[in-house]
Amino acid sequence: MSATEAASAEQAEHYPDVENPLERLSPEQLEQFTAELDAIRDEVFADLGERDARYIRQIIRTQRQLAIASRVLLLGSRRKSLWITGTTALSLAKILENLEIGHNLLHGQWDWMNDPDIDSQTWDWDTASPGAAWRHAHNYVHHVYAQVRGRDRDLGYTLLRVDPEQQWRPIFFFQPLYNLLLMALFEWGVALYDLNTPAMLSGEKPREQYFGELKAIGAKARKQIIKDYIAFPLLARAATRSRASFKSTLAANFTANVVRNAWAHSVIFCGHFTEETFTFSEQEIAGETRGEWYVRQLLGAANFEGSVLFHILGGHTGLQIEHHLFPDMPSNRLREVAPRVREICERYGLPYNNGPFRRQLGSVHRTILRYALPGGKPRPKLKPHAVPPAGSAANARWGVVPAPTERTHMWRELTPR
Repeated sequence: MSATEAASAEQAEHYPDVENPLERLSPEQLEQFTAELDAIRDEVFADLGERDARYIRQIIRTQRQLAIASRVLLLGSRRKSLWITGTTALSLAKILENLEIGHNLLHGQWDWMNDPDIDSQTWDWDTASPGAAWRHAHNYVHHVYAQVRGRDRDLGYTLLRVDPEQQWRPIFFFQPLYNLLLMALFEWGVALYDLNTPAMLSGEKPREQYFGELKAIGAKARKQIIKDYIAFPLLARAATRSRASFKSTLAANFTANVVRNAWAHSVIFCGHFTEETFTFSEQEIAGETRGEWYVRQLLGAANFEGSVLFHILGGHTGLQIEHHLFPDMPSNRLREVAPRVREICERYGLPYNNGPFRRQLGSVHRTILRYALPGGKPRPKLKPHAVPPAGSAANARWGVVPAPTERTHMWRELTPR
């Protein structure tokens, strides 16, 4: 028995109610499934053009207009109505900049435009993580090895236990509490997490690189502190000649940062840590083909429903399945391909984890609460009506396939240059 077959057998023994949906697909079905997803991607990228460029430029323009309007409104922040309006506008500006612009632009989704002002390698976003460090930790480590225990450090961000296969430690008992702190300070938590201090201490990460990235975080921290907590409050005080304006503007800026962090935390967690998302061992991805990579991305992600505006404010993380299948596809196109991806999943008997935002968020927090305690086993991931008739698929398993083909071809553009 091979190592991968042994891993599948062990999982089946421990979790008899959890079936890996990949086992439903024959090699021929997996090949056709891969071809259909490749065709969607190729079709979209062949069609990219002016309307897509116009979209991202309009989003950037709207974000900047909101930011300017909020700063003007907050000059009168001593008045409660102006404080609320200004803080709301500033929160929206920071959310747009962080999610729909920064996250997606740093993925290289708009590099095809060859616009030096909208480029993944030079864009600097208004958050604590330096772009270069984030591109490696997120674009490569997380997306290539999504939901693989021991490889994807975003699986609980090393702070949270979100899967029964993660070893329980006493600190996890407090994770429902410190998760609330992580929500409020999410940008700083992500920046420090991306540093990967354990890798530096073990010698895996060069000390020069580590301290260079730490210095970059310090520069970004200094910039945000001066901008939000010194410069703009001082400007408000000078314009109104009132100490109260300094305090109210400082409070508005702090509130906007917390709102942005809490919102980013919520929509990102809803895409990865619901009860019906799968995780995988390193043995299960041994010899993984591109088709199996597609299936893993599908099983390890979750969507949530919402209006067009809701998805824009979430950076289209509500379409996390499609984003993980096509991470460098411009975000405005994910809404268009989502119905086609869902139809393909239904046709092949593969789960498509989707639901209202409130339900998905509740699922995330139930996961965090449950795995704060020792033990636990995953809920059955597959609903009975989704299982195709017995005998409709052959025995294709993770790694039990012919010699692997070159995988993750789409990452050439996203590997740090």
